Amino acid sequence: MRIRANLLVENANELLTLADGGVVSGGPRTGQAMRELGVVEGGSVAALADRIVAVGRADEVRARVDLVPDAHIINATGKVVLPGLVDPHTHLVFAGSREHEFIQRAEGRSYMDILASGGGILSTVRATRAAPASELVDLALRRLDVMLCHGTTTVEIKSGYGLSVDEELKCLRAIRELPAHHPMDIVATFLGAHAVPPEYRGDPDGYVFCVIEEMIPRVTEEGLAEFCDAFCEDGVFSIDQSRRILEAGKAFGLAARLHADEITPMGGAELAAEIEAVSADHLLCASSQGMRRMAEAGVVTTLLPATSFTLMVGRYADARAFIDAGCAVALATDFNPGTSPTLSMQFVMNLAALGMRLHPAEIICACTINAAHAIGRGHEVGSLEVGKLADIVIAEVDTHLKLPYQLGTNIVDTVIKRGQLVVSGGRRIAP
Repeated sequence: MRIRANLLVENANELLTLADGGVVSGGPRTGQAMRELGVVEGGSVAALADRIVAVGRADEVRARVDLVPDAHIINATGKVVLPGLVDPHTHLVFAGSREHEFIQRAEGRSYMDILASGGGILSTVRATRAAPASELVDLALRRLDVMLCHGTTTVEIKSGYGLSVDEELKCLRAIRELPAHHPMDIVATFLGAHAVPPEYRGDPDGYVFCVIEEMIPRVTEEGLAEFCDAFCEDGVFSIDQSRRILEAGKAFGLAARLHADEITPMGGAELAAEIEAVSADHLLCASSQGMRRMAEAGVVTTLLPATSFTLMVGRYADARAFIDAGCAVALATDFNPGTSPTLSMQFVMNLAALGMRLHPAEIICACTINAAHAIGRGHEVGSLEVGKLADIVIAEVDTHLKLPYQLGTNIVDTVIKRGQLVVSGGRRIAP
């Protein structure tokens, strides 16, 4: 039986399906499976409305589909076609900027020194609190356009720059409004535990009480988030405080995520495994025991090399050790105004190759199917398979080996989101 389709992307030099092909059973990729991209030379993918209906060699797909009148046909000859990129860790909703911190870090000040003096996160909190919700939405929409043009089609967005009941709700409501104005799929995370605000200086437990007793119930009452996160770090929130916050979130139906072991080794990876977090992120200082426990618990390892680059720490999370321990590794931008001001997953790919020395196939896996699983979307996006959303990127390269190789330019030519053309010639267009 032939299949109806209204979109056909055909004749790709390489079609990267990321289909599991029996390598895994619907979960994220680990170990050697991270190098299995399901490459189809001379491949095509067809869609009807927002779903993929056929994937395979060009002649096979043409033989199986009936194109409806006015179907959109895109010739991908000489190009690489891959799933839309997934960015599973961002702080996209905020006002203000922090370019002055570049100078402070160049002069030797550390991230924690800047935070302790009222800068860092707290600087952005002041600017975000002063901004009306409409401004936060407008700023975020512009950022989403840049992400889309660079190939990202699904993004996680955290709150965390309000740090009071009303301001956290304002940020989360702004996140909720974005899909009405933009094709990007968005996953919302509540990060009230991003820092201790000035009004609770000297009383972090008092603020933890506020997060647990006031913020989480209000967030879930309005259905504003899917995940609850905490910045577990020396001088921010302790292991015990983070555990209490994330357990409270789980009691209200919010799945756990965790900023863990970024600057100091605190046992954040072990905590992520203990509470069965969906993902633990950063992890520069994670212990080998924490890596093993995360692997056993199925916690996705989300690494953020652009943050290491921007903070000038001189090293990156040990991605190879995580892979060797059996963890599923994902990559993300950590886009934020102070420690990772990049909207490009392509730049993250570059750093994963140059800083973490990952194989191109591992990098692509970490930016697609594993990143999708890091935000609970592996069943919908992250691979080009029949039944999944038609989120498709066409890159102006002839082999996937060049995806993390090309530096400083946007190599994405075309983006299709839910079956609709949204970027053409590298430029945003109306769907």
